[in-house]
Amino acid sequence: MLSMEMFKFGETKLGLPIHAYRFNPPAGGKNKAHVLVIGGVHGDEPEGVVASRCLLEIFREKYDLDLQLTLVPEFNPEGVLLKTRGNSNKVDLNRNLPTKDWSPVAATVRYQPGPSPLSENENKALVQWLEANSVQLIISLHSWKPMLNTNGDIPEAAVIAKLTGYVIEPDIGYPTPGSLGTYAGFEKKIPTLTYEIERDISFDQIIKTQVPAIIAGLKETARLRNK
Repeated sequence: MLSMEMFKFGETKLGLPIHAYRFNPPAGGKNKAHVLVIGGVHGDEPEGVVASRCLLEIFREKYDLDLQLTLVPEFNPEGVLLKTRGNSNKVDLNRNLPTKDWSPVAATVRYQPGPSPLSENENKALVQWLEANSVQLIISLHSWKPMLNTNGDIPEAAVIAKLTGYVIEPDIGYPTPGSLGTYAGFEKKIPTLTYEIERDISFDQIIKTQVPAIIAGLKETARLRNK
């Protein structure tokens, strides 16, 4: 079994591929915890993309974590290229998932939920993938106020908080209908960590502090969640 496999996670409206990378533990993946790490949900939050890309480069050189890892560095490639929060449809992908509280009303122009829940190709691919794969933890890398927003039971957050000084918050502080935290964390019972890296910090700081903290959190996942 290859330690890393690249595959097509999905495709955007404009035909851009959403690339993903699956890493398998050295001893094989059977009955091992499976973690999904996503960056670039919002194209104007490069901090999460930098962290994801750095993880990819580290793990391409050597992957020795005792868990399965699926890494999607740029979930919203259109937004990353356009440097916009939403995709080319101007839809906020983190307000478009089919949660029970989904609303067609945008809190502000930046939070456009789309014409209907799951209207966007990116989220269709995500939901299909989650239905086909058993996952014990999702880490979604964003940037805003430094915070570890936990949806579900995530003891790994304490390890990350100790290394970064970030606060752990079960409530991000405002309504988030259609979000991944609500959809996966609360409704699908897949613990979901929305990791808000401090906005506008240098990429060197992300590489020096945030990336090692994420890896430490993943090691804690292997310790706690492996069968």
